[in-house]
Amino acid sequence: MTLADGVFAIAITLLVLDLYVPRGLEPEQYREALRRVLPDLGAYALSVAVLGSYWRDHRRIFRGVREVDGQVISLSVLGFGVAALVPFPTRLLAEYGDRSVSVAVYAGAVAALGACHLAVAAVLAKRPWLRHDTPTEATAPLYLLDSATIVVVFLVTVPLVFVTGPWIMWLWLVLVPTKVYLGRRLQTTS
Repeated sequence: MTLADGVFAIAITLLVLDLYVPRGLEPEQYREALRRVLPDLGAYALSVAVLGSYWRDHRRIFRGVREVDGQVISLSVLGFGVAALVPFPTRLLAEYGDRSVSVAVYAGAVAALGACHLAVAAVLAKRPWLRHDTPTEATAPLYLLDSATIVVVFLVTVPLVFVTGPWIMWLWLVLVPTKVYLGRRLQTTS
């Protein structure tokens, strides 16, 4: 857990390092600098939400784990590597969000991170000997569906962005009501 906490904390910290407004600007230059930082703030907020969600889910997945095996470790380390990479596509999205390839790279990174988390949760769901006696919500089929939804939405964005253009990233907003609905269903079944 400590390694995961550190990886997610560092990745989130790296997101903020590029946010700045130069010193000594005249009022008009200052307003322009603030306007230019808005896409950075938007990409930052999106990535903090993504990384924070996966950090929370990682803790949720491992709450009921008694021991891990090589496959769980490998999938977790792969996920940590992808999480640590998220600041790069976030910068691409902030600087070049009007270009399809930037949206595709960001969507691919989030889909890869989601796929790693989904794989860890699925492996642990299929291996009860690695968990404590009581099942957790992270081993429930509804949790796996919730995780798979994120992967599918971001993965579908990758090819669609080259057909429709960068505006397709607004499709990601479909996850908000979907996650709220599935989260409520998950709470009532737990």
